[in-house]
Amino acid sequence: MTDRAQTVAAIYDIHGHLPALEAVLEAIEAHAVDRIVVGGDIASGPMPHETLETLFALGEKVTFIRGNADVDLVARFDGQDENDDDVWARRGRWCAGRITQYQRDRLASLPLLATLEVSGLGRVCFCHASPRNEFEIFTKESPPERVATMVETAGAPLLVCGHTHVQFDRTVAGVRILNAGSVGMPYEDDAGAHWLLLGPEVEFIRTSYDLDGAAARIRGTGYPEAEELVEDMRNPPSAREATEHFEGLAARQPEQGK
Repeated sequence: MTDRAQTVAAIYDIHGHLPALEAVLEAIEAHAVDRIVVGGDIASGPMPHETLETLFALGEKVTFIRGNADVDLVARFDGQDENDDDVWARRGRWCAGRITQYQRDRLASLPLLATLEVSGLGRVCFCHASPRNEFEIFTKESPPERVATMVETAGAPLLVCGHTHVQFDRTVAGVRILNAGSVGMPYEDDAGAHWLLLGPEVEFIRTSYDLDGAAARIRGTGYPEAEELVEDMRNPPSAREATEHFEGLAARQPEQGK
């Protein structure tokens, strides 16, 4: 049976950025939403333990789904580490050393999809990357024929995704696809935390927060190459740059099932 909600806040790709999350949760409280959907890539970032602790404390109001970074974090916690030495591997190992067994188990239990009946919008499917898996890439400019095969299993006329950190709204094969953007690591033309408000309309939202204060908190965590993250927070890659980058990655990504 599909759960029902009058209004939903879709917050994706938080990436352990607690200051951005705190600002968004404050904004969400002002909107008095019925449900929060946390759309994956939750904790892998400078404050993984604190981010999970904050979200789990919200109780049944929150629906979680898993993202690719959540799968990776669980694997690293379990010791499945290929010993790569790039910045993302170092950051992954750092994060895995800062979450608890309970947090690891909650992440490991997250489903791929969630479906809600939202006031004014009807049945909405939430996924991280695509309804088929948590790592597939598509953007607002991906060829419709390729996207159509990804979304055909959505089982709903409206699909909400994330993964590429760029907000968009497009329709493919009769499915309206909304990318909620990223709370903690947006690739947009303006700094801030980006998320999506659903019901009865669709509203893309950017929430500003204290960037100087956030930078100080991030630097104080010991997160590997924190200054690079701070710079991207202040001056994020543009939506155009990110879309071109992800389209290049998508062209090299193996087709599902092959």
